[in-house]
Amino acid sequence: MAKKDIFKLQNGSDIRGVACDGVAGENINLTAEISVKIGAAFVDWLSIKTGKKACELKIGIGRDSRITGENLLNAVACGILQKGADIVDCGLATTPAMFMSCVFKETDFDGSVMITASHLPFNRNGIKFFDKQGGLDHEDITIILEIAEDSNVQCTMRNSQLKKFDLLSLYSAHLKNVICRELECDENKKPLSGLKIVVDSGNGASGFFVEKILKPLGADTKGSQFLEPDGLFPNHIPNPENKEAMKAIKTATVSNNGDLGLIFDTDVDRMSCVFSNGEEVNRDSIIALISAILAQDYPHSTIVTDSVTSDRLTYFLEKVLGLNHFRFVRGYKNVINRQIELNQAGTVCPLAMETSGHGALSENYFLDDGAYLAVKIIIALAKAKRQGRTLESLIEKLPPAGKEGEYRFKILCEDFEDYGKSVLKEVRNRAEKSGYNLPQAYEGVRISFEKPELNGWILFRMSLHDPVMPVNLEGQSEEDKEKLKEIVKKLVSGFEDLDISSICRPQPSSV
Repeated sequence: MAKKDIFKLQNGSDIRGVACDGVAGENINLTAEISVKIGAAFVDWLSIKTGKKACELKIGIGRDSRITGENLLNAVACGILQKGADIVDCGLATTPAMFMSCVFKETDFDGSVMITASHLPFNRNGIKFFDKQGGLDHEDITIILEIAEDSNVQCTMRNSQLKKFDLLSLYSAHLKNVICRELECDENKKPLSGLKIVVDSGNGASGFFVEKILKPLGADTKGSQFLEPDGLFPNHIPNPENKEAMKAIKTATVSNNGDLGLIFDTDVDRMSCVFSNGEEVNRDSIIALISAILAQDYPHSTIVTDSVTSDRLTYFLEKVLGLNHFRFVRGYKNVINRQIELNQAGTVCPLAMETSGHGALSENYFLDDGAYLAVKIIIALAKAKRQGRTLESLIEKLPPAGKEGEYRFKILCEDFEDYGKSVLKEVRNRAEKSGYNLPQAYEGVRISFEKPELNGWILFRMSLHDPVMPVNLEGQSEEDKEKLKEIVKKLVSGFEDLDISSICRPQPSSV
């Protein structure tokens, strides 16, 4: 790999790349050699951040179930060791658990590393970093890669030489304590007795949630599936946004008469769920559910979401729950950082959540933790059962989803960022001249329609990384959706380097 190619591994606030063969046309670019340099560079960065010498630093490292996890963990650990820092191998872990290893007094790491590529295919892998303040930002990763670019360290150690620690057991005990405290019940009294909870791990790292949390607390977990870690993901992709994955947990929940179905992504920083009736709770509805759970403890507070949330969510948050909806920029670090900023400025903001299932609670270190979100839902389920209600009742006043569409317009010129900005500027001008309602938007151009003849919304935005302009829209009816599509075509007509063919092709109706 040429030195400059190392920067192609940056994906926002993460490092991601192809770690093994197996997919045609995808060449390996995240190697052990590169990972050693990145591990060493993290020590340099953390030393500067903390003011500690490298030999004073204690760092934890873990991995998800990917087939390249152990090799990359070993390589990153080698780089850390060669800088003189202390390194502890936490083995199979989750991304949130690795952050918590910087919080728990039993570990008290100065920093931690997670080897994961979230929901991406088996041949991919990546690296995430934490310090005691949370996950690193985009700028931090850039600095680490700049340091790694000039590094000369090489891999000389073996994984067997690393100290080991069972982090998942410690992390599970923490989550069990949260459940017992909220339900005012000792663990020995099995506070989840009588609840049927089905979990789909997709062969990622979340199988511990059944064995170390639900079963010990008395839950019936019959029907839980794909709990064994398998980095080839033979059953379905561990991804709450994947239709096949959601169908799998829906089927398992209904066929086993579950009160609740839970599904996690590979490294367990995202989740979604299924109600007992088989209703999928994702995107707008998962944000609505978590907000409803928090509303009583945080009245009149603010909920931060990404830009593609629907107007129906705004109605539910503001008109039903009495909260405020702050729609911000896509990217889980973006919404979390804005949540932190709002709280620091005096605005109570208990939740920042993306439609992808990333959700961070202020009460949980502003950490996007899928297992913690699942715990909050389980607590709400148990309380609802005690009161003779259903979990579904918490969002029964959320308006039904409309007819959605997402269209990705390719930008064909080389300078795609500037071109995209110019297109968005002109789209806004055209929309204003047409008299459309343009609510405040922190990302792209949003247009809202609330008239009997047309009810819905449109969002034009730029992709975070690619030469693409995604357009999201939602109409209350199929007829509204078609009208919105025609408005989009008019607003983007005449741009030679914008390929709008995706919206011109026949699309299957949304359900």
